[in-house]
Amino acid sequence: MLIYMIRHGQTDWNAEGRLQGQKDIGLNDTGRAQAFQNGETLRGLLGTDVLNFDFVASPLSRTRETMQIARKAMGLDPMGYRTDERLVELSFGDWEGHTLDDIRAVAPDRLKMRSRQKWNFIPPGPSAESYEILSWRIGAWLQSVERPTVCVSHGGVIRSILKLVGGWDEADASRCDIHQDRVLIIEQDKGRAEWL
Repeated sequence: MLIYMIRHGQTDWNAEGRLQGQKDIGLNDTGRAQAFQNGETLRGLLGTDVLNFDFVASPLSRTRETMQIARKAMGLDPMGYRTDERLVELSFGDWEGHTLDDIRAVAPDRLKMRSRQKWNFIPPGPSAESYEILSWRIGAWLQSVERPTVCVSHGGVIRSILKLVGGWDEADASRCDIHQDRVLIIEQDKGRAEWL
């Protein structure tokens, strides 16, 4: 199954290095420009085949706005997509809204634990998740994809897909850069996950 995946555009929290997780933070002007650029890229890639694609986004505002801007750049109705709760970012629990420097000042040992085993680390807080936990719901979403799809989601979701489909190991998937200004092509049957 063919999926074109986009990470939401930049937010002020991204620019400040804050852990966003499931906090509903909107795009900044840079993020809006990235969303438009990705929409133009997709317009060139999909051409008239665009009508055969499903469009789905995480329900958070930064992903919905990214999808709407990208669809407009593609010449499509900005609202012609659906959302799926499984595509929401992982929860950083009590760490959401904080920078790594903030956390280092109050919990340096926990941050060192995260650095050693980032994929399986669960931050403090009742709703917190690890990348491993996130990958369970992303795996379920991948199994539900029935036709070519354009998806707008989050960095953690893409990390999960790089491991699940691309065959990346946990360390590489958890530490790689997840671009906000590029499109990831995913071909599940070929085990391909590659930035365009």
